[in-house]
Amino acid sequence: MYSTNSYTQNQKESDSLKKILRTNSYERKDKLKNLRWISQEETNPDEILIFSKELIESAKEMDSVDYVFSGYQQMGNAYRLKSELTKALENYFTAAEIAEDNNLLNQQATIKISIADAYSIMGDSKNAVSYYRNSIALLKQDVEMDSIDLASAQLNLGDEYYNQKKLDSALYYFEESGRLFKLVDYEIGAAYNLGNVGLVYAEKDENEKAQENLYKAISILEEYEDYYPICVYLDAMSDVYLDKKQDAKALRFAQRSLALAKKYGLKEQIGDGYLKLSTIYQQEKLYENSLDFFKKHITYRDSVKNSDASKELELKLQEKELEKEKEIEVAKKQNELDLETEKGKTQKIISYAIGIALFLIGLFAVSLFRNNKIIAKEKERSDGLLKNILPEETANELKEKGSVTSKKYKSTSVLFTDFKGFTQFSEGLSPEELVKSIDFYFSKFDEIIDKHNLEKIKTIGDAYMCAGGLPYPTEDHAYKSVLAALEIADFVKKAMSNADKNASFDIRIGINTGSVVAGVVGTKKFAYDIWGDAVNIASRMESSGEPGKVNISESTYNLLKDNKEFVFESRGAIEAKGKGKIKMYFVDRAS
Repeated sequence: MYSTNSYTQNQKESDSLKKILRTNSYERKDKLKNLRWISQEETNPDEILIFSKELIESAKEMDSVDYVFSGYQQMGNAYRLKSELTKALENYFTAAEIAEDNNLLNQQATIKISIADAYSIMGDSKNAVSYYRNSIALLKQDVEMDSIDLASAQLNLGDEYYNQKKLDSALYYFEESGRLFKLVDYEIGAAYNLGNVGLVYAEKDENEKAQENLYKAISILEEYEDYYPICVYLDAMSDVYLDKKQDAKALRFAQRSLALAKKYGLKEQIGDGYLKLSTIYQQEKLYENSLDFFKKHITYRDSVKNSDASKELELKLQEKELEKEKEIEVAKKQNELDLETEKGKTQKIISYAIGIALFLIGLFAVSLFRNNKIIAKEKERSDGLLKNILPEETANELKEKGSVTSKKYKSTSVLFTDFKGFTQFSEGLSPEELVKSIDFYFSKFDEIIDKHNLEKIKTIGDAYMCAGGLPYPTEDHAYKSVLAALEIADFVKKAMSNADKNASFDIRIGINTGSVVAGVVGTKKFAYDIWGDAVNIASRMESSGEPGKVNISESTYNLLKDNKEFVFESRGAIEAKGKGKIKMYFVDRAS
């Protein structure tokens, strides 16, 4: 399914503006306008990157905040088209910060749509829906609200509900967006709407309605040379005909989609196209063709996820593929030799020989598919080990570049825990019992923070540290951190009541919200860590707290004070080591 923001693409318009830009036949003040239009209308992501970078540089020279914002947004769009989602989000968040710092309400709403789009592609439905809803709310607050922006947000929210298989909700938002697109006569937006409605009908097995809407969408988008959604909808048409058992038509649509994706460097669609063709050829029992396209799909699958395959596993894959290809070739040559030597035999015997050869090829195909699955599982295991040490985004960057760039996060919530009396308790334990005791708690803590989408940072002795709002910024990190803290406190209390030998001490928990710097330290045993005053204050919140309670700073309190799920107890300003007096609050669930 395809989603859009308010800036869609028209290659003819972009080419026309490029000619004007090359001739220098415009006033200096018009340069920014032309660069923005080119970066918005261009369909080639590499070209978008070139012109958006030039837009940013020129806008900074002329001190134009609005155009700097546009440059970063379009650069994010380019990386999204290239399926480099980490880079896309980096640019989107830079644009969002510019919009917030300069109180650009409409731009805040449109960039939230772009951020939601990236989260949607990554499969993070919760954050995607949250950002779409926030953008819609902002647009409705704006008295100068752009109907196209609002329609785009509604269209994309419908798209996300489609991904969740909530088809009735998806159709509702598509109807809302379609009404607005029609009202303002916005043809390309209406095309996206038609295409997405067609995909919903295809999912509902209403193929005639699906076909009608998809054809209309493709016809309009071809006039605008907007190839990304055309590829999506061509693949959908292929699915429709595949369901109808019209394999020849399904194949033509899939081939057409793949050809466009290759021409314009659309990695996600190339990968999908290879898999689609593999599926069609397998259904037609053309195993060699199916194998060929399946292997190409494997290659592109990992690049779409922004992670290069492990070199060792790639080598194994290539070796196994070569081995199987040789076996297939030997089988084919043996079959040809058998046919040559058996020319004098009856046609029936020749037919049997061909049948046996094809059967062997089929067996080889199944074997290679199985081997590919084994190799894929091994790759997943190695990736999983790295992602247990580092956040997914950081792990991908390390595999891609060999190093990790430190990043500053404007707003995160840092959570510390520490056991009361642990040192005295541990003196009476053997090393095995001590490790078992720590593991009893920390395993559960891991489960709790994973449930609330927080990032584990490290453990030091009996202290546990995690954070919310990184590596991908979120708006509800303080809320999730407090929920996790209260659940941890409940777990420890319950463990104490069970009088377990390994669970006979209490816990202090502290949370603070502020800016941090995050990065990877070390060159052999990698460690992801965060630094900043916010971390130090979070530690003071824990040490200044009381057993069994969650102690938060004023900055965290200010983000949650209007939330009816919680009750707060002001502790006043309390002396914190090295920080002077700091306002603190106990937080608990509302009864």
